[in-house]
Amino acid sequence: MTITLKKTGPLLISALLGVALTVTAYSLFVEDGQTPAAKSSEKTPLYWVAPMDPNYTRDKPGKSPMGMDLIPVYDDGGSGSDTGPGTIKISPEVINNLGVRTALVARKALHTEIKTVGYVKYDEDQLVHIHPRVEGWIEKLYIKAAGDPVEKGQMLYEIYSPALVNAQEELVIALGRNNARLIRAAEDRLNALRLPKDTIQKLKKTKKVTQTITIYAPKSGVVDNLNIREGFYVKPGTTLMSIGTLDQVWVEAEVFERQAFQVSVGLPVTMSLDYLPGKTWAGKVDYIYPALNAKTRTLKVRLRFDNENDELKPNMFAQVVIHAESTDNSLLIPKEAVIRSGSFDRVVLALGEGRFKSVKVKVGRFDVQSAEILSGLEAGEKIVVSAQFLLDSESSKTSDFKRMNAESDEERTQSPNLAPSLAPASVWVEATINSLMAGHRMINVSHEAIKEWQWPKMTMDFTVAEQVTFSDLKAGMALHIEITKQQDGQYLVSNVHIPASPAPDPEMDPEMDHENMDHSEHNQHDEHNGHERGNKK
Repeated sequence: MTITLKKTGPLLISALLGVALTVTAYSLFVEDGQTPAAKSSEKTPLYWVAPMDPNYTRDKPGKSPMGMDLIPVYDDGGSGSDTGPGTIKISPEVINNLGVRTALVARKALHTEIKTVGYVKYDEDQLVHIHPRVEGWIEKLYIKAAGDPVEKGQMLYEIYSPALVNAQEELVIALGRNNARLIRAAEDRLNALRLPKDTIQKLKKTKKVTQTITIYAPKSGVVDNLNIREGFYVKPGTTLMSIGTLDQVWVEAEVFERQAFQVSVGLPVTMSLDYLPGKTWAGKVDYIYPALNAKTRTLKVRLRFDNENDELKPNMFAQVVIHAESTDNSLLIPKEAVIRSGSFDRVVLALGEGRFKSVKVKVGRFDVQSAEILSGLEAGEKIVVSAQFLLDSESSKTSDFKRMNAESDEERTQSPNLAPSLAPASVWVEATINSLMAGHRMINVSHEAIKEWQWPKMTMDFTVAEQVTFSDLKAGMALHIEITKQQDGQYLVSNVHIPASPAPDPEMDPEMDHENMDHSEHNQHDEHNGHERGNKK
């Protein structure tokens, strides 16, 4: 029995050692529960980019200068619907971390609100100005201050006028002669001079001339623009006072020239004032003035509001919202989804399966929440409404900003190729460095075809930008380069991405052992010494 154990002991130890080596080797392939087949099927990122700076790229995960996790960028391979130049793909985890939200493009009614300011005024349709028709002196003034309320028929002032005295005497003389024609002529003159009818009847009855004449209020309201005091000398053309009503008021507002076409008579208007927070008044557009202010480029609009409790006072400052007419056939997207730029506007399409692409759109009107799309999108499509600036910065590097499957008839008619004005200013392409000219910061590379610029495969010389570390570049190196077209028409290597090249693992590669490595190092050492000996000679 003892002899048997001695013979089988080495066999058992060998078996256990084999199992341990097998488990160790298998663990090198299995990470986080993935099998070797599953791990090999995963895509390798091309590079990692900073979320807030698309020019900051690295060949491995890490942190951006702002302390944010770098985002992996994968080779899309041109698969999926509506793919093409500028289409990018992002993993679901990154989409969730970025907080990407999408919305549907839909046809809705566009409710346009024009916000402006205005000033409260009297309703000039009911405003009355008091003027004398004769020269004279104000003997008695019954209204002491502007803003005093008056009733129709209330005494306003007494005036002494030689012309009124002479006109009364003419009527008395005509009555004494009992000449009907003269009597009618004298009465007509007194009426033309606005002598009150009661005063004329009293004169015909008593035949006594009154030295001062009392003038009465022609309507009820409040006194405004009081320009006289007792003892004033007045003459025809002098504005003594005005009487206005406050049961209805005007508000004069101004709208910009570009908004003028949206305003029409009868549109509903809401108004608020600072002195009564939280309260609003409802009115309507009463009149649109025909002339534009040449200095401010604004159009004056008159609004009308009811003022039952006299809360609205003339010259008050008001905030006004004009509710323009809505259309029921407008293609709308959330306003925050639009990326405004100097040359054109664009949005980021959500193509599904983590794919995104920047496309050019033509924007029309805006309301509080929505923007009208005139061209570039169709109803039912998904667009990005948050984190779209990051996606656009990555997509716009190579995007042609055109739709690939939903191309319009106008675009098909014009040309199937990319318009020069829409070509991207910079593109990424695979390349191999042939030679370097460090003194001139130039490299000679052989690059792949560039579809965005319709370039075939070719070998070219490029100047390397200052922000690129020139010492990292080596002859024979395969890498990704970003080529940027400058304003003078020259092309510049503005960025590079050097793929990671890890050293081979001797345990993973049976052809690479310590003996070969030592032999290789020995040959390199001999070769180096040979160069030194040659230099000494």
